[in-house]
Amino acid sequence: MKVSIVIPCRNEAQYIGACLLSIVKNDFDKNELTVLVCDGLSTDNTVAIIHEFALKYNYIHCIENAKKTTPFALNLGIIQSMNSDFIMILGAHSELSENYLTGILKTFEQHPDAACVGGYTNNIYENDKALSIGKAMSSKFGVGNAHFRLGNKSGWVDTVAFGTYRRVVFQNIGLFDEDLARNQDDEFSYRMQKNGLKIYLNSNCLINYYVRSSYKKLFSQYYQYGLWKVYVNKKHKAVTSVRQIVPFLLVGYTVLATILSFIFPEVLPFAVGCLLVYFITAFMLAFINGDKLKEKSGIFWSYLLLHYGYGLGYLFGIIKFVILRMQPNKKDEVLTR
Repeated sequence: MKVSIVIPCRNEAQYIGACLLSIVKNDFDKNELTVLVCDGLSTDNTVAIIHEFALKYNYIHCIENAKKTTPFALNLGIIQSMNSDFIMILGAHSELSENYLTGILKTFEQHPDAACVGGYTNNIYENDKALSIGKAMSSKFGVGNAHFRLGNKSGWVDTVAFGTYRRVVFQNIGLFDEDLARNQDDEFSYRMQKNGLKIYLNSNCLINYYVRSSYKKLFSQYYQYGLWKVYVNKKHKAVTSVRQIVPFLLVGYTVLATILSFIFPEVLPFAVGCLLVYFITAFMLAFINGDKLKEKSGIFWSYLLLHYGYGLGYLFGIIKFVILRMQPNKKDEVLTR
C-alpha cells in the first residue's frame, strides 16, 4: 500500500528535523512512502533542513507554499499524493512512534469501513509552562470529549488529529476548505460524517506532540478556533459539535451577569455564585492534576485561557460573520505553523 505524508510548516527549524527523522525511523517500507513538506516561505533554517533530508532520502520532498496558509499547504500536498492509497496529515511539531504507519494500516484492515484513522496525541513538554498547558489540554474539563487528546478509548469518533485518509475520501468530497484559516480539519471531519464516511481512533498508535509554551499563543489559538467555528457553522448552516457551545455559554453568561449586576445590584450574589462554581471546579481540578504549586496555578490559568479564548472568539464570530455578515479578510488569516 502506497502512503503519502503531507506536512504543512512555516518557520519550524526547531522541530522539523526531529519530525522527519521519526518518519525515517518508522518501520514502514520506504519504497511505498512519499513525504511532502509544504513550506510557507519560511524565514528561518527550515527549508535548508528539509533539503538536507531530501538529499539523503529520495522519498522526502519540499514544496513551496506561496500562500503560506495551512489549508492551501494541505491541498498542495494532497493533489500531488493522489497516486497513493492513503494520505496522512502531520504537524511539524510532531514525531511518529516507530510502528505508527504499520499500526494505522493494520487498523484500516481491521476496520474496512473506516475512511480515516488517527492515533493518540501524546504531549511532550519542554518546560513547566508547556506542562501546565498540556495537562489542561489533556483533560475532559479542558477540551471536552476530544478523545484523541484524552487517549482513553479506541473506537469511532467525530474527529482525530493528524488523520490518515483513504484516497477515495478526497475524490468523493473534495479537499480542505481554503477559506478557513482555522478549523479546516474539523470542518473536513464534519463533511465526512455528513457523507457517511467514518473516522476511527486507535489510541495504541502514538504521535508525540511538542506543546507550545506560551499562554499568549494558547489564548490566540483558541480564540481563532472559536472565531472560525462560527464561520464553519454558517457555511454548513448547522452546529457541527455540541462541545463548541459550552465556552460560548460561559462567556455569554459572564457578560450578561456583569451587565445585569450593574443595572440590578440585587442579582450580584446570584451571578457571582454561579461563576464561582466554574472557578472552584477549575481550581479543584487544577489542584488534583498538578504536582507543584506553580504547575497547579498554570493548569488553572490554562483552563481559563482555553475556555474564555474559545468563547470570546465564538462571540465575536457571531457578531462578525452572522450579525454583521462580514467575510474573512487578511487580518483573520493564520499563517502555517
